[in-house]
Amino acid sequence: MSNEQNFLHELVGSMSQGAAGNPTVAMIEAAFAHHGLHWRYVNMEVTPADLGAAVRGAKAMGFRGFNCSLPHKVTVIQHLDGLGESARVMGAVNCVVRRDGQFIGENTDGKGFLKSLAAVTDPRGKSVVLFGAGGAARAIAVEFGLAGAKDITVVNRSEQRGRELVELLQAKLNLPSQLVVWSGDYSVPASTDVVINATSVGLYDATARLAVNEASLRPGMVVADVIGNPPRTRWIREAEARGCQALDGLGMLVNQGIVGVQYWTGIEPDARVMRQALERALGL
Repeated sequence: MSNEQNFLHELVGSMSQGAAGNPTVAMIEAAFAHHGLHWRYVNMEVTPADLGAAVRGAKAMGFRGFNCSLPHKVTVIQHLDGLGESARVMGAVNCVVRRDGQFIGENTDGKGFLKSLAAVTDPRGKSVVLFGAGGAARAIAVEFGLAGAKDITVVNRSEQRGRELVELLQAKLNLPSQLVVWSGDYSVPASTDVVINATSVGLYDATARLAVNEASLRPGMVVADVIGNPPRTRWIREAEARGCQALDGLGMLVNQGIVGVQYWTGIEPDARVMRQALERALGL
């Protein structure tokens, strides 16, 4: 197989979608086409029982890498040759890259967010409030720690899950962190620089309200959402109305794709082309 005909395959867990139905496929294929790369990004369904065989098959056939979605983000690790720094810290992989014949696991979730954030502010020395403690929150928190954030407050309804994230940040990154168990409307401290909704509140529902005291959002704060559909969530609209710098979830999705394409191809794809393709795929 020549370099011009290498294939990139996406491993999908419990649900298989074609290019027309999977926004990530449309976005990455658009980048390949725009830059004249004779590559393909193919979506497929792989069951947990077949994951090891699928990874071995991808390596044997010369794949440059693949994305890995739930429920494979943790279990795929045992089938890889190594891990990048952030993937090692958080214990989860969503992007695999061939390097010197080895499959190395990376995690682009948090990297995509920080790449989006970099357009408006430097994460170093920032005080962060993070809503949620699931996969997206974990990835974002780890990248903030690696980037030199000042401190992180994790606000989460489940004390156990929130505590696990805080302990990970403290133990593995020596990042000053605290947990606030979420009950009622949370008031964001005035000293906060960046506020992030990393929960599912707002997904497919532009009216869903995050339990936050809106009056505590102040001009100068960067307020972000991981929700990409709809991109203008109620959280984003409230932040803008308060004079905050708002970052929608589409930016994170696009930048995740950019990081993946960079890993696989060595080029930096056109962000505008990828965002337009993503918006079309989402019907926005």
